[in-house]
Amino acid sequence: MNRSTYVILKWVLIVLVAGGLLALATKLALGGFLPWVIGIAFLAMCVLVVYGPKRGVPAKYLFPGLIFMLCLQVFPIVLTVATSFTNYGDGHQVSKQESVDTLIAQSVQEVPGSPRYALSVAVRENADPLTGDPYYLLTDPTTKQSYVGDAKGLSDLPEAGVTKSATGKITAAPGFTILNARQVNARPDLKTFAVPTADGGGIKAVGLSEAFVGKPTLSYDAATDTITDSATGNKYVPKNATWVNANGNGSSLPVGWRENVGLQNYINALTDPTLRAGFFKILVWNIFFSLFTVIGTFLLGFLLALLFNDDRIKLKGLWRSLLILPYALPIFVTAIVWRSMFNQDYGIINSFVPGHIDWLGDPTAAKVAILLTNLWMGFPYMFVVCTGALQSIPGDIKEAARIDGATGFRVIRSIIMPLLLVAVGPLLLASFAFNFNNFTLIFFMTKGGPFEDNQTSIGSTDLLITYAYRLAIEGTTPNFGYAAAISVFIFIIVAGLSLQGFRKAAALEEVA
Repeated sequence: MNRSTYVILKWVLIVLVAGGLLALATKLALGGFLPWVIGIAFLAMCVLVVYGPKRGVPAKYLFPGLIFMLCLQVFPIVLTVATSFTNYGDGHQVSKQESVDTLIAQSVQEVPGSPRYALSVAVRENADPLTGDPYYLLTDPTTKQSYVGDAKGLSDLPEAGVTKSATGKITAAPGFTILNARQVNARPDLKTFAVPTADGGGIKAVGLSEAFVGKPTLSYDAATDTITDSATGNKYVPKNATWVNANGNGSSLPVGWRENVGLQNYINALTDPTLRAGFFKILVWNIFFSLFTVIGTFLLGFLLALLFNDDRIKLKGLWRSLLILPYALPIFVTAIVWRSMFNQDYGIINSFVPGHIDWLGDPTAAKVAILLTNLWMGFPYMFVVCTGALQSIPGDIKEAARIDGATGFRVIRSIIMPLLLVAVGPLLLASFAFNFNNFTLIFFMTKGGPFEDNQTSIGSTDLLITYAYRLAIEGTTPNFGYAAAISVFIFIIVAGLSLQGFRKAAALEEVA
């Protein structure tokens, strides 16, 4: 490729990337995401500065890695930490003003005697059907007049180019794309969307083909910061990011709002008696599970690798291939198979052990089952790693030790093991971090159970990651903020232990 062709190709790629970023920034700007627009614009400027000039060759290679690190590592960490300082969760996912708007929209009831419009849901032409601003294309059943409604209000729709079905439902209109039933059902925002009317009411959809004129029973007074229900006369005031009945009786309104709660999620994890007991119980088991798994799989893998590193063993390739088979199977498949094998009634394991053990129903037995299963799944990885490390150790070092009178065990302890740990030490740390967050095994084996004393949130085999998952996803009132705080604890613990481990590994390397 000659110089001119390279320059042309380079600038074509720069223009394409910058154009894509510009299109993305435009879409974000239309959605009101100003901070993201600024970030995208800065990224586009960096692309021009880094790849436009001839100089700065190292930066051209480092820049993509830096962007991926920021997007895939730094940003998720920052977002998780930010979420941990909020009450974000079920019923607390929007701003206060959005909660007011949603509650008022949900309270809209049909005005008796008002007409029902024939309805078509649409977006502007070329807009994304799933994210574009919604429009209601309406036909008055009496006058046959067509209207278009959006979040600002209702206006006449010119009849030119509009086609309708026999029922008056608009099937095509210039400048609009009609959404089909699947696209409408895929948009949760339409459940609360209403076209405002001049008298303070709104036009809401009922089903896919009709809309009614309604008025809300709830009204908000910004001066007193209260919501009033005209149907019941109840007043609601803000408390703990929720609209509660002012008289202290009755239920709260279903939609609260997201707000900053400071360190409350961390305080709850460390001071609430139930949560504290459960948290530290899980933490102790989590650390033991990770350490036992790493040490157990390493020792078993090392001993097998040492055995098959002996030249006197025949068919070593075949035996090594068989030993790594458990590592080749997907972890969720292996977990399900072992769960079936540990079944109390028809599992094969109870056929070989006395006592008819309830492996997955007893807290202690469930932990043993988890450890055995993870030992089976983890040792092939250590076997492969140790096999490679052993083959890289020079044979003359071991031979010199034997000439000096060292026994076989002494050679292993003083020669092979230190050299081996230099190579596999970082991998042991990575294995610890992986098993500290081994969600898949726990989820498919026990789902964190068994649960004791009617406790449904803290299981006997829960790891912190499965505990956070239950709080954020599976609970009756999912709490993403508290789950994010637990995730921050996990990050701090793993980072601290890994840092200490890397220091030990560095010391071993200096010795070697």
